[in-house]
Amino acid sequence: MARYGFVIDLKRCYGCYTCQVVCKAANHTPKGIDWARCVQAETGSFPSTLRQMLPMVCMQCAEPACLEVCPTGATQQDENGIVTVDQDLCMGCKYCMMACPYGSRQVVDAWETYFPDAEGALDPYEAYARKKWDEKYGSGVATKCDYCMDRVKQGLQPACVEACPSKARTFGDLDDPESEISILIRREGGFQLNPEFGTDPSCYYLPVR
Repeated sequence: MARYGFVIDLKRCYGCYTCQVVCKAANHTPKGIDWARCVQAETGSFPSTLRQMLPMVCMQCAEPACLEVCPTGATQQDENGIVTVDQDLCMGCKYCMMACPYGSRQVVDAWETYFPDAEGALDPYEAYARKKWDEKYGSGVATKCDYCMDRVKQGLQPACVEACPSKARTFGDLDDPESEISILIRREGGFQLNPEFGTDPSCYYLPVR
């Protein structure tokens, strides 16, 4: 079986937020929920400082802290290393949110419209998005990025990978030494974010320089 993972090239990312927007569109995430995030960071000391965008997704850790603390078995890990949440088993205790060191877990306490001042019913797209969200997640349960497994099973790339205009994201099999992401990690010095957490994340970054 493959162990799916990401490589994000920090040299290529220029902070356009396309990944964040297309993730919301593809997964119908409601207001306040961002599975793909771009975090602004600064490195160096004045006057040699560098502002860098740090794209974040669920790290799909090989040793997920969220899995260890889930009291109901709602948090599960499949044969490809993808961590998912069973909506029917989750009781919304938020233990997983507190345990995740990367802030990848979120809970929708109550679905909110993006246009609270609009009069009348939801527009057709938002009504459709709410319907799809409620079918898969609803309110009061933990949610997270699953690397667009519905798309991957159809032979497609995750939405954020396909949409990235600078081709900063690569998706593939970490267990295959000849896969593109494995080669990039070896050749470009790919690194995990905060490996000291001990969770062995499946998302790697390529250095800025």
